[in-house]
Amino acid sequence: MEQQKHFQPDLKSIPKTEPEDAGHAEGKDGTRKPKGIDFTLKPEELESYLNKYVVDQPEAVEVMATKICTHFNRMRYEIENNISHDQTLGNIKSNILMIGPTGVGKTFIIKLIADRIGVPFVKGDATKFSETGYVGGDVEDLVRELVKEADDNIELAEYGIVYIDEIDKIASSPGHWGPDVSRTGVQRNLLKLMEETEVDMKVPHDLASQMEAVVQAQRTGKAERKKVNTRNILFVVSGAFEGLEEIIQKRLSKRGMGFKSDVGLTPTEKANLFKNTTTRDLINYGFESEFIGRLPVTVTLNELNEESLFQILKNPNCAVIKAKKREFKSYGIELEFAGDALRVLAENAAKEETGARGLLSAVEKVLIRFEKKLPSTGIDKLVVNCQLIENPLEVLQDLTFNHSLEFYTEYFESETGIRLSFTDDAKAMITDKVADKESDTTAYLEKQLKDFIFGSKLMGIEELVVSVEILKDPQLVLDRMIKEAYDKKAQQ
Repeated sequence: MEQQKHFQPDLKSIPKTEPEDAGHAEGKDGTRKPKGIDFTLKPEELESYLNKYVVDQPEAVEVMATKICTHFNRMRYEIENNISHDQTLGNIKSNILMIGPTGVGKTFIIKLIADRIGVPFVKGDATKFSETGYVGGDVEDLVRELVKEADDNIELAEYGIVYIDEIDKIASSPGHWGPDVSRTGVQRNLLKLMEETEVDMKVPHDLASQMEAVVQAQRTGKAERKKVNTRNILFVVSGAFEGLEEIIQKRLSKRGMGFKSDVGLTPTEKANLFKNTTTRDLINYGFESEFIGRLPVTVTLNELNEESLFQILKNPNCAVIKAKKREFKSYGIELEFAGDALRVLAENAAKEETGARGLLSAVEKVLIRFEKKLPSTGIDKLVVNCQLIENPLEVLQDLTFNHSLEFYTEYFESETGIRLSFTDDAKAMITDKVADKESDTTAYLEKQLKDFIFGSKLMGIEELVVSVEILKDPQLVLDRMIKEAYDKKAQQ
């Protein structure tokens, strides 16, 4: 398939030290328009891309791919056709509200989209704004951070994506004062950003910004004010919205929709309830109507069950598996995961009830000992199977012990030309002698079998089976073997 061009202003034409209108073309209405925009990605193409990475969220992926593609294609259309700002007054951006429990991939989806499109992306948590309220500035810091992510390219930042998690935490409780008033104030501050406003890059209380402005004024003879217009910045907010299902359930029960209200809801039933969310439900939850009005797109994400987590691990693009393989590869160790092991890891992750976040925890718990020990052993391959997951310490000891035996066997053959093998009783005795110190296995064998290396030419053998008898009294056995070799020669 022909590679799609990314939405990307012409960065070469935008020196970072130039005034704020650098890299822009002026439209008929006098507004600044970015140069070099070429965004042609279609909704189905973005949906197909997301489905390579995202599991069990088909409806959310479909809606988000469609609305975000439309958002950027609309901007491209307006620029190409030189549509004035006045002609687009009243348009509402496709800002998105995502509803879903923790660990279902909300941040992951948005980051994938931003990377695929090629626009800057920042994430913030709404909880840190609740303490600020009317005092100021924090919400605007998200836009300033977007400029930093764009390498100080204001033009590119004005077409970026701002993602705010835990937005449900700034919902106010009707009839309460105090902290809830502060939350309402945060909603109003965010509302300004989501509509259209200009954010000054110079923070008034920031001494460094003030000094920079003074230096700029002395050099150019004028005070430059850099501002970021939020008109085209896409805002995506998300939250778990605990308790919203009760509001929806109450409304639907009045209409005889048949949702049970006397017992707890399963994750699937809860997700189905969220799909019935209305603007009135969100207002009753504690959001200002104007705030919700600037979030016209609502998507609901499914909670990930054990099967979903298994499918994530099976996915060749699974970030957890790929990252773990890279970590082991940095030590020269090839890491493989058996299919049955992935099923057990998914089962363990599901027990943590943290969605996809539980996958990383489940994998780390199993592999942490191996990650510590194997780089010191010379072992270059590890296969993660059910046995390893169920008994990691035992497998690690066996693995390192067998590797030590193999290492010494190769050394012994290179020195003598004699191939070594070990009886099960001999292996048990070695294990008992060196306990779990696999590094001592080689030292122990060197001590017990050193005379066999010196007497190898006298024994006249090509293979030696190491037994408990040899380990207990190597000199006695060696003398006997040499005598038997001489007697055999004499008979010939």
